[in-house]
Amino acid sequence: MRVHLLDGTYELFRHHFAVPAHHNEAGAPVAATRGVLGSVVGLLESGVSHLGVATDHVIESFRNDLYPGYKTSAGMPPELLAQFGLLEVALTAMGVVVWPMVEFEADDALAAMAAIAAADDRVEQVQVMTPDKDLAQCVVDGRVVQVDRRKGGTTFDEAAILDRYGVPPESIPDWLALVGDSADGFPGLPGWGAKSAAAVLRRFGHLEEIPVDARRWDGCNVRNGGSLAATLVDHLPDAVLFRTLATLRRDAPVSTVDDLHWRAPTDLFAEMAEQVDAPNLVSRVEVLAAKRSQ
Repeated sequence: MRVHLLDGTYELFRHHFAVPAHHNEAGAPVAATRGVLGSVVGLLESGVSHLGVATDHVIESFRNDLYPGYKTSAGMPPELLAQFGLLEVALTAMGVVVWPMVEFEADDALAAMAAIAAADDRVEQVQVMTPDKDLAQCVVDGRVVQVDRRKGGTTFDEAAILDRYGVPPESIPDWLALVGDSADGFPGLPGWGAKSAAAVLRRFGHLEEIPVDARRWDGCNVRNGGSLAATLVDHLPDAVLFRTLATLRRDAPVSTVDDLHWRAPTDLFAEMAEQVDAPNLVSRVEVLAAKRSQ
């Protein structure tokens, strides 16, 4: 079997900015939710059998307690924020397993479930469907790949991650610590860019293994090595904190592989499809359920 893990938060954002706004009869915004539901049905129609969706039920997480500049819900469009709960209820009604994160983040749930599924001998491959950089740390050759649905389902294995970022999956948190992640709200270290960070980490792997004497950076071929080394020494506590922010928590509460097996919607799905003005989804899902029951 193949396990598919979908970033519901990213999908809501993607559809919110990609489709025209739409409100139901009650005046509630539903366009993004309707778009995600249609996309999920499409996945099931394509043959996906084991599917889980992670969402940020609350945008803030334990990381906000660690670093005050970490991303929050401030500034998010209210019509987008209003649809997180709606999407979670609608997907659950469709019969899809959903992990609404409160203390953790959706990315943590994806990482946790990817690790559980990868350890199951019945699983041929785990596909983590999100373009987020931090999920690259979950990639394990032959077991876990990252899929960018924006690019027609482009798949990233370990070699592709190395080619894209210049470091292997296990060094992604260290790389993000040095270069920063504007989407998550932490800046990285002064002077460190994507190429210099990749060159040094390709040689040494992790922050603590980088020599403080840049003369020992054999083969790294970076400019201003002395300056970068001094910056790392001066800002090492910040770098370690940023790496903690970028490291996904594999102890987030998720499910078992068997839980992910999609079979049929619940009786509530027709009502939810009507609420988002997508009654056509009901017949599509019913046809799928009938085929799966044969």
